[in-house]
Amino acid sequence: MLSVKTEITLQKCFHALYKLGGESKILKFAVQKITGMKIISERLSILKEENLLSIVILPNRDKKKLLGMFLWLLAWSVCGVIVFANYFKLTNQSSKLFVIVYLAFWAYFEFKILRVFAWKRSGKEKLWIQEGILHYQREVNGRGKTQEFNLDLVSKLNLIELRPTNFADTINQSFWIKGGERLEFQVQAKTIRLGMQIKDEEARSIMHEVNAMIK
Repeated sequence: MLSVKTEITLQKCFHALYKLGGESKILKFAVQKITGMKIISERLSILKEENLLSIVILPNRDKKKLLGMFLWLLAWSVCGVIVFANYFKLTNQSSKLFVIVYLAFWAYFEFKILRVFAWKRSGKEKLWIQEGILHYQREVNGRGKTQEFNLDLVSKLNLIELRPTNFADTINQSFWIKGGERLEFQVQAKTIRLGMQIKDEEARSIMHEVNAMIK
């Protein structure tokens, strides 16, 4: 029997193969027959075995938008470096103070956009249930802290409804944001959210599989 880590790695590989195949129905059928993995969409796959439920959620990786984000990040980075380099040429204290405030603002958004870019480019959410433990991880470049919860203490997953007229909901579902979770569960008075920017159909597929394993 393969280890959980190997199972999830294979799941990600087959998911990537499916995406490269242009969502081919034949390839989708073949992958599902060979592996038992359900490919719900180009972003979501579910692998269910006797003692394992594994779910992998990929971020929205729109290539044109990702390129636009990279170019914006590059321009923003160059701008900050130029301002920082010229700081040492200033003699006026008011000008120096202005530049310091600007660089603080610049560094904050540099960090934010770097975080989003890294997530969109190589991030993924992983949820798996095995031996009565629910594991949840947000992985970037193969790294990420895994949270573990006793399944007996976990509530059933609930759908986070979106309100079309709510500005915050609209922003959180945009490509340029890391967030916009669509599912949540409670564990010992703590709320855990997952499923960033997934569609209702994808969220309900996850709920169906996970909730079936929660008492």
